[in-house]
Amino acid sequence: MSRTVTALRAGRPGRVAVELDGVPWRTLPLEAVLRAGLRAGTPLERPEARSLARELRRLRALDVAGRALRYRDRSSDELDGRLRARGVSAGERARALETLASAGLVDDERFATSRARALADRGSGDELIRCDLEKRGLAAEAIASALASIEPERERVERIVGRRGATPKTARYLGSRGFSEESLEGVIAGDLSDSIG
Repeated sequence: MSRTVTALRAGRPGRVAVELDGVPWRTLPLEAVLRAGLRAGTPLERPEARSLARELRRLRALDVAGRALRYRDRSSDELDGRLRARGVSAGERARALETLASAGLVDDERFATSRARALADRGSGDELIRCDLEKRGLAAEAIASALASIEPERERVERIVGRRGATPKTARYLGSRGFSEESLEGVIAGDLSDSIG
């Protein structure tokens, strides 16, 4: 037995109250109602109900991802994990990430470069940066490109040594921040293998 959409009434901003057979049914996002093709006087049969459900799932996935992006950029892998944790199906996750990428809201290259620069500005070495980007699920090419875009590690070492002094303590500090022994050579006098260890 099919039910008929008898009225669509504006609700809160971006929401529509749907009435079926003269009885209030649900308040839905306007975009889902429009994309599913609901109109007053049309029956709400199985194909329309499926279309509406698909649109609601799509909007939910975009909403979850949009909230995750509200305060900072994220990698597509991080967003996929958030969507998975919220119970979004693999197909809907892929569609949401594709939509966000085509809108320019998700860009792993941009994210990798931005994150690498932020970590380098905070005194991190290339190895720490590489590990951080790998942990965020970024591709090796994006990581290599991001590392190539930042100030060379040796120059960052020289700046930090200029501030802190060329001491074994500074060498240990730099080693703990992911700087390679190769970058430390010549900047800090003495045997680095003894100082860093």
